[in-house]
Formats: sequence, C-alpha cells, structure tokens
Amino acid sequence: MSYYFNKTLNTSFDDAIIKVTAELQKEGFGVLTEIDVKATMKKKLDLDFRNYRILGACNPSYAYKALSAEDKIGTMLPCNVIVQELNENQIEIAAIDPIASMMAVKNPSLGDIAVEVQSKLKKVIDNL
Repeated sequence: MSYYFNKTLNTSFDDAIIKVTAELQKEGFGVLTEIDVKATMKKKLDLDFRNYRILGACNPSYAYKALSAEDKIGTMLPCNVIVQELNENQIEIAAIDPIASMMAVKNPSLGDIAVEVQSKLKKVIDNL
C-alpha cells in the first residue's frame, strides 16, 4: 500500500499552489501551515533546493472526530500535501493517505474517519 496519492500537472509552481488550495477548500480543508522547503534550506543550510512546499491541510470536523476518538492523534495532524517542482512547468502534488498513516494506531474507531478523509483527499488530487 502506498502512503500517498499523487498527480503531476503541467503548470507553474504558483498556479499549482492556487489549484490545490482551491480543491482542498472545496472538500472542507483549510491550509493551517505552509512550509517553504526551498527557502528553509537556503536560510538554514545555504543550499539551493527546488520549489517544494508542504501544506498542512485540516478539515476541522474530521480533526475534531479524530481527536475525540484518540487524544494523541494530533501527532499525525494536519494532513500534509506537498507541491514540488520536478521540472519547469512540471509540478507534482502528493497527499498523505490517512489510512496508511493511521495503521499504526490501534483504535478501530479511527477507521471510518480515515476512510472518509482518504476519499476527500483522493478527490482533491483527482480533480487537479
């Protein structure tokens, strides 16, 4: 089982960020965090790195359900979505598969939540 879903787009990096953010919003996700890996590598290590952004996506109602079922599940939240430049105008978007990430948690009540979130994240990637 893969731990992510992905799709490659022929577009600019900035346009890909806009598209994935809009698709996340359609499925009830907001972006809580945004980590610019390229800028961080330059600032912390003085290394040049490709455009690579980690978006911390959260659907509040599912986060509430998950946290209510398992108080330590916050260690796995939010759902990360990456946007990375493979080549000029070739951008990969990948999202975590919540079922794969929650297999380590021995709490059956999380199963239904993970399936629903998986369906929404797959829809985001498929609609890009």
